[in-house]
Amino acid sequence: MITLPIFSPLEARVLGVLIEKEKTVPDTYPLSVNTLTLGCNQKTARDPVISASETEVLEAIDSLKSYALIIESSGSRVMRYAHNSRKAFKLPEQSVALLAVLMLRGAQTAGELRLNCDRLHPFGDISAVEAFLDELAEAETPWVIKLPKLPGSREHRWTHLLCGEVDVETLKPTSIATHRRIDSDEVAELRADVARLNIELVQLREMVEKIQTALGM
Repeated sequence: MITLPIFSPLEARVLGVLIEKEKTVPDTYPLSVNTLTLGCNQKTARDPVISASETEVLEAIDSLKSYALIIESSGSRVMRYAHNSRKAFKLPEQSVALLAVLMLRGAQTAGELRLNCDRLHPFGDISAVEAFLDELAEAETPWVIKLPKLPGSREHRWTHLLCGEVDVETLKPTSIATHRRIDSDEVAELRADVARLNIELVQLREMVEKIQTALGM
């Protein structure tokens, strides 16, 4: 039986980044603390977006080393760090990939996980993702939990338990009404862009016509 550690959010982020970068940037892996910090603070493919210092990341590394989850090596006068999750957790690559994406991007549906895991481990279909999620959820000490469906949603979301028990209420995204408002704001922006481009197109056509007239074309 594996006793799950209770990570801080930053420790989970550090571990998730190391698992991700092993697959996505193998040429620069293991990572220096500077590169690892940049990965933790990415503005894309992260939920929530954070701003951690190198000192805070080093503290998280030291904590993860106590669980044998971090392998430290020196190269080019800079310490570098790799993860040891598969061996420490005794989990297959597919499960580690799912946990990493949950640690990096927060609660997601099986469909979202399949898409977001593609560079870490490609799953053939959603049922394969669900099979590994069910296995993680049904372990003697569960790694993940299936969240209740949101109003109007057809799929359950999943989240990891590496930071302890979760409060389902805090994991609810903004209300459906807010999402609709955001969607309509985005549509309005796109329409404004299209209108601007149409005006510019008309002006360009007029300019071309003037040039053609001047050239007697």
